[in-house]
Amino acid sequence: MSTVVKKSVSVPDIIWTAAEAEAEASHTTVSALVAEGLEYLLAIRAGLHAVRDWEAEHGAFSPEEIAEADAALDAAGVIRPE
Repeated sequence: MSTVVKKSVSVPDIIWTAAEAEAEASHTTVSALVAEGLEYLLAIRAGLHAVRDWEAEHGAFSPEEIAEADAALDAAGVIRPE
């Protein structure tokens, strides 16, 4: 079992209210929802950093490479943020 830490964070009211509603609808806790959201955010940022580092060494991806990556993500069911 992993260690859990308890911290205090400040969140705008509108976001907290939406998080409470989503947690209730998903039969989970706001803490679990926040942990899941942070996990996703950190994974996305790690991927963006990896792309930036790769491009710094090899050059920017071509439009064809980006289209291929988009198609692979679409096939995998990855949803694009709006």
